Amino acid sequence: MTDASLNPLGTSAAELDRGDPLSRFREQFVLDDVLYLDGNSLGRAPKASLAKLRDVAENEWAVGLIASWDHWIDLARETGDAIGAACLGAPAGTTMVSDSTSINLAKMAAAALSHRRGRTNIVIDANDFPTDRFLMAGLAAERGGSLTSLDTSSIAGPQAADVAAACGDDTALVVLSHVNYRSGAIADVAAITTEAHNAGAMIMWDVSHSVGSVPIDLPGTGADLAVGCTYKYLNGGPGSPAFLYVRDDLITRLEPSLKGWHGTVAQFDMGPTFEPVDNIDRFQVGTPPLLSLCTVGPAIDLIADAGIEAMRAKSVALTERLVALAERSSRAWVRNRFAPRSQTTWWPRHLDPSAGSTDLRGAALERSRGRLPKARWVAPGSRAAIHPFRRCRRSRRSNCIVGQKRRPSSG
Repeated sequence: MTDASLNPLGTSAAELDRGDPLSRFREQFVLDDVLYLDGNSLGRAPKASLAKLRDVAENEWAVGLIASWDHWIDLARETGDAIGAACLGAPAGTTMVSDSTSINLAKMAAAALSHRRGRTNIVIDANDFPTDRFLMAGLAAERGGSLTSLDTSSIAGPQAADVAAACGDDTALVVLSHVNYRSGAIADVAAITTEAHNAGAMIMWDVSHSVGSVPIDLPGTGADLAVGCTYKYLNGGPGSPAFLYVRDDLITRLEPSLKGWHGTVAQFDMGPTFEPVDNIDRFQVGTPPLLSLCTVGPAIDLIADAGIEAMRAKSVALTERLVALAERSSRAWVRNRFAPRSQTTWWPRHLDPSAGSTDLRGAALERSRGRLPKARWVAPGSRAAIHPFRRCRRSRRSNCIVGQKRRPSSG
């Protein structure tokens, strides 16, 4: 992939396919003739996940019934450990599959605010995903606190200097996304986390748009908290549950904000009061959704087998190739419109690659559609994610699906 990155069009796609060490994973997914570029919204279906779903439904549920809880009861933590090991650099016991991303954001932010008593300010990115912004605004208002919105570019993403300037003596929590959901810009987790800690604040990272696509080392960066989903690059399927991460030394120091029976000691004693267990399970609220949870493990096994570093290398090469093809086929229209980092240029020329996606705008998108013979394009909000398990080759018979039809966004 290195040679291809330096000269994206110097080798044919067919040749790249034949020499691709990740090509063996192609048969592990349910595929058709669609060139699918929307893994950032919903990942492809692994065959092993569908088989696992059938087994759990037809055998463990239909036949095993309640006896299956003997092994179901720990599945959320076990799957969390698998995500942590394969994608987050996290040790066992620090990651838990639980609830939805929104619920995890809300409950972990509330726990962080309680932990930083006396501080009431939350710092967010004005260009972050709407749910992140809405939840933090609601939580700040509920707690009688304040909200500081970083006025950052969605192209460049938040910078360490932005966070340093925004944090004050009253800042309790900084909440940011590792990867911008529109542009694919990658935030410097270590540098930004350091600035938040220097201000005495905690930080929570939303890794929904990076987990399974970009290597992450949460313990190495000192991040306090993280949340993410499993239905994008982790290929867990629609409705698959989210996950949360808590730095090891914080687990027993944080009081759960939502106190459910799955987080208490002696769970089946049905006691009168909540007493949190002394591990990551304390942040589990209710019964996990087993049918959607069971599909996540087999998908994570594929990522662990492939290796996130190898996947990232191929993702970068594929994105560079897409940009080069677009430039060659529609140079006059695409120039200065492929811009994941800048309004006037595109990243392969002088910036680090974005997180497996690129941003094709307005007239360039319309013009490029006409350059793909017999291709069916349905444009998302200017996003196209490039996942390394997808084939390089573009067939004239392929249908190119990039998401549901909507007006291209300006960001």
